[in-house]
Amino acid sequence: MSRHYAGDCHGSSRNTGLVILVTFLFIHGGLGQRVKVETEVLSYPGQTVNLRCSFNDPSGIQLTQVTWIYEPVEGERVNIAVYHPNFGAHFPETPQKGRVTFVTNPPSLPNPSIQISDVKMSDEGKYICEFATYPSGNELGTTSLIMLAKPKNTAGAVTAVAGTKPAVVARCQSANGRPEALISWVTTANGNASTVSKTGADNTVTVVSEYLLVPTAADNGKDISCVVTHRTLTKPESFPMKLAVEYPPKVTIIGYDNNWYIGRTNVELTCQANGNPQPLTVKWKILTGEMPDTVVLKENKLTVLKVDEAVNTTFICEVKNRLGTGKEQVTALVRGTRLPEKGATTGIIIGAIIGVIIILAAIGSGIAMYRRRKKSMSDGPPTFQPPPPKKTNSSTDRLINVHDPVVENRPLQEQYYNTQSAEPVTDLDTYQEEEGEAPKDRVHYYSAAPSGWDDPEHNEVPPPYLYTYADDPQAAPQDGVVNRGDSFVSAAMFV
Repeated sequence: MSRHYAGDCHGSSRNTGLVILVTFLFIHGGLGQRVKVETEVLSYPGQTVNLRCSFNDPSGIQLTQVTWIYEPVEGERVNIAVYHPNFGAHFPETPQKGRVTFVTNPPSLPNPSIQISDVKMSDEGKYICEFATYPSGNELGTTSLIMLAKPKNTAGAVTAVAGTKPAVVARCQSANGRPEALISWVTTANGNASTVSKTGADNTVTVVSEYLLVPTAADNGKDISCVVTHRTLTKPESFPMKLAVEYPPKVTIIGYDNNWYIGRTNVELTCQANGNPQPLTVKWKILTGEMPDTVVLKENKLTVLKVDEAVNTTFICEVKNRLGTGKEQVTALVRGTRLPEKGATTGIIIGAIIGVIIILAAIGSGIAMYRRRKKSMSDGPPTFQPPPPKKTNSSTDRLINVHDPVVENRPLQEQYYNTQSAEPVTDLDTYQEEEGEAPKDRVHYYSAAPSGWDDPEHNEVPPPYLYTYADDPQAAPQDGVVNRGDSFVSAAMFV
């Protein structure tokens, strides 16, 4: 129990220390919060701004004086307004004099709020409301006045000449804003931005951003956008534009099919060129001599009215613009006869051949799959099961097989009767060896024979199975024939 009590005392001591620390922080924080002001106030130039201040819970404290102090962004503090209950309000010589007043007249010491009219960008800074109290001393609160100026934003592409050195291709500006604007670029061009800021006399900021790259003909016409973000804007402002890169003409000649033969008419070459600025002139000429008489020139087209040996030459097209000249050439080879042309029939035949190949491949795949499936089915266990053997206990099993002509021609004694159910055949050779008899080299009996006895060495029925009519001649059948209507019983069998 003593340990438990000691533990309670230790916990009580910790809790007491925590309560004292919290109480100290509360009292200290409460003292700091007795001067109530706004943390931040926003204003545009030319407006009137109110800076509120009040002293909460002045009971037990004597307020003697209040002073408003201005602390600029750059510079020293200055007093701009003072109020004493006995001496009244006073406004020292400052840039705000004549524009700053107390909200109430006469001023209230517990609520000494002020207002500044026709605010300027230079009025931005911190405004401190400081109370002189007794006996606690001075207590204060600070408000930041932030001046806003909506900037004027502009952007545009800058024409550049294709080359090997970086050049400015676009410029974006956010002028006379407060606070400083943020400029960004969106483009697929491979370049970089350079941004500078400059502060004006009225404390506004102008931001200029330039986009630079090594310009090429491929960059001409690419999209680029300048995006300006500012506190006075509800959303970023975007300026889309296209890059303008100047370059000499790039020339291409089309129309030559390598099939100019003697007598062919109206063949045509076209000189295509692109450049920035647009090409001004197009000129055709040949490598040697004068242009043949069968050639007609019109703007960027060259037409040969009739092909002959005179046009077996090299044609050159030259295009000029302000930046330079571009040219291209093609050599025409005149043939004695025309080359076979590839018509639509050739394409149809090729397509038909491909189609037939695809169909045959599909059929072959189908046959292979069918054979594979059939083979997999045949490799399995047979699905057919033979019927079970029939039981032969009926007296009808003993009837003579009348359909066997051999049986009908034999004597009655030698006819076969099935007098018992099918049973396994006994190996008689094994029986003889057990009796001590020497085995004989003979052919074994065939159990599958109709009579059960098919010994090549003995053609007669063994004596125990032979039934004679010596005792009763009258019972013997006439001519060895038994009437089918008569019943009979076979002789007994001894085993």
